[in-house]
Amino acid sequence: MKRFENKNVLITGSTQGIGAACATRFASEGANIILNGLNLDAGGEEMMNKISLLGGKVKFVADNVSKAHQSINLVNEAVKAFGSLDILVNNAGVERNKNFWEVTEEEYDLVMDTNLKGAFFGTQAFTKYCIENKRSGVVVNMSSVHEEIIFPHFAAYCASKGGLKMLMRNLATELAPLNIRINNVAPGAIGTPINQKLMADQEKLEKVTQNIPMKRMGTPEEVAALVAFLASDDASYITGSTYFIDGGLTYHYEEQ
Repeated sequence: MKRFENKNVLITGSTQGIGAACATRFASEGANIILNGLNLDAGGEEMMNKISLLGGKVKFVADNVSKAHQSINLVNEAVKAFGSLDILVNNAGVERNKNFWEVTEEEYDLVMDTNLKGAFFGTQAFTKYCIENKRSGVVVNMSSVHEEIIFPHFAAYCASKGGLKMLMRNLATELAPLNIRINNVAPGAIGTPINQKLMADQEKLEKVTQNIPMKRMGTPEEVAALVAFLASDDASYITGSTYFIDGGLTYHYEEQ
C-alpha cells in the first residue's frame, strides 16, 4: 500500500516550483490533491493532467491566501472536494528585493500576508476542522533558511519566515494534545522558476554555490521528498521543528 493511499492533501501555491513538486510526490504515493493558485493558468492545467495520469483525484481551488477569509475558504473547499482533509502544506510565498528603507507598506503587507497570515489562518481553519470532526492532522509549512540566516534587501521576507518559525513552534505545543503535528521545511537555494535568471547567469550562480558546501543548488523534488516524509506516518513522533534542506548552507554561513 502506498504511504498516502486515501489521503487528501491541500497544497497552497502548487501550480509551479516546489508546490508542484510536492503535489506530484504526494500523488505518486497515492494521495488525492487539492491544488491552489490565484487562478487556473496553464501551469495549473498541466498539473491537473499530471496528477490524473498518476491515478489520483485532483481539484483546483482559486484563492488568494494573503486574504484571511480566502485562506479559510480554501481549507473549507478542500474538505468539500473529497469529503475530508488529512494534510495541509502551507507552501504559497512571495518575496520582494528592495532596500529596507525603500520598502512600501503595500509591499510589506503583501509579503507578510502571503507568507505568514495565510499560513496562520489556513492552519487555524484546518485545526477547527480537525477538532469538529475528531480527526488527527498534519501541517507542513514551507519556510526558508532565512528564518535563521540574514538576507539583506529582503527584510520583509526574513521577518515573515522568522514569524513562521515561532508560529510553528508555538502551535506544535498547543496542537499536540489534539494529535495535530506541525513542522517547517526550510529550503536554501533551489532550482525553481523564481531562480531562472540566476541559473542562466553562470557568474552569479557560482557566487551562490561557492557558499554551499555541496556546491550546487537543490531541486524541487528533493524538497518534496522531505515534505512527504514529514507528512507521513513515518514521522509520527516528529513535531515542532524546522528541517533545513540547503546543502549545508545554513550552518556553514553562520560559521563564516
